[in-house]
Amino acid sequence: MSIRQWPEHERPRERLLRSGSHSLSDAELLAIFLSTGGRGMDAVARGRELISRFGSLRALLDQSSESLVNEPGLGPASVCRLKAALELGTRHLAADLERGEALTDPASAGAYFSRRLRSLPHEVFACLFLDNRHRALAFEELFRGTIDAAEVHPREVVRRALAHNAAAVIIGHNHPSGVAEPSAADRAITQRLREALDLIGVRVLDHFIVGDGPALSLAQRGWL
Repeated sequence: MSIRQWPEHERPRERLLRSGSHSLSDAELLAIFLSTGGRGMDAVARGRELISRFGSLRALLDQSSESLVNEPGLGPASVCRLKAALELGTRHLAADLERGEALTDPASAGAYFSRRLRSLPHEVFACLFLDNRHRALAFEELFRGTIDAAEVHPREVVRRALAHNAAAVIIGHNHPSGVAEPSAADRAITQRLREALDLIGVRVLDHFIVGDGPALSLAQRGWL
């Protein structure tokens, strides 16, 4: 049965308009982007099948446009709408941070670093400086090139933290290879920066590594 044949109060679009996007399941939200379910399946059932096939909604959304466009129920138009919606959400988050909204969860910080660093063709080490209420003060790209212990200078990070009168900092860098797994050097840099910033009373809240998927949090791995 097509969604158009459902009672109006049960249709995902109508429910979103009536009750808000939070009232919809992952499959129902995804169904809004699908042109049809295909093969006798409605769009919600197709959305549920796609999420199950990739393991989670996040894993599905992290797929490239090229891999999604050939999935049943998806096509160029649906994939473009989906990717555009994701980009709008990321830009909305970036705008919130840049105008001083409080940073309240690791996922938001990781998404912000991904937005700023993922598309860069070379390695970049960056810092997001925060005040004592975890509101963004400044985002700065401090080092470029091969990010290792010889290239990242704690004294420069300390200098910039003092310049912004920061109470905390979130650090991050990208892996252009797309593999976000931290190296021994990544962990060593994190420790050196933490020790240097501790001396001036500035907390290192997290270190994100940006690859092809969601940014990896060293804090969530228990390495900070």
